[in-house]
Amino acid sequence: MSLDVEFAGYRPGALAAIVHLHISYYHKHWKFGLQFETKVASELAEFLSRRKNEDDLIVTAYEKRNEQLIGSIVIDAARCDTDGAHLRWFIVDQRTIGLGVGRHLIEQAILHCDRKLYTQVYLTTFRGLDAARALYESLGFILESENNVDQWQGGVVEQRFVRKLPV
Repeated sequence: MSLDVEFAGYRPGALAAIVHLHISYYHKHWKFGLQFETKVASELAEFLSRRKNEDDLIVTAYEKRNEQLIGSIVIDAARCDTDGAHLRWFIVDQRTIGLGVGRHLIEQAILHCDRKLYTQVYLTTFRGLDAARALYESLGFILESENNVDQWQGGVVEQRFVRKLPV
């Protein structure tokens, strides 16, 4: 399968489409429900309403033939000075796995962080997402911690990965 993909920033409708990609995948594979969906929707809406174009980043991927969202990633720099830049809402449509969409999205996010000289980028995920973990580690992220605090209420072990600015 080959796709003609257009990478963009924010477009009207992106919020709903990103939430849809997340709940579709995480409900099907991990049984996440309303708590997860509302958390993604409210936090993404809050980010979009306050984002600063020069510091923050949103990259979306659309299938050109039908203009359907097939991936997204965000760099939230709101607490960059204290916690580091936060890589968030990284997801690709499962039909595109292996086609390079996810790698392109995350590479754009890392490039933004490196250009902005963010000393640290972190993300939170959970144990069991092995393909994503391999991608993160291939780009210099290191598992910093694991804990049983389950912010998504899906019965998972949360992980925090960190990537330091290369010297």
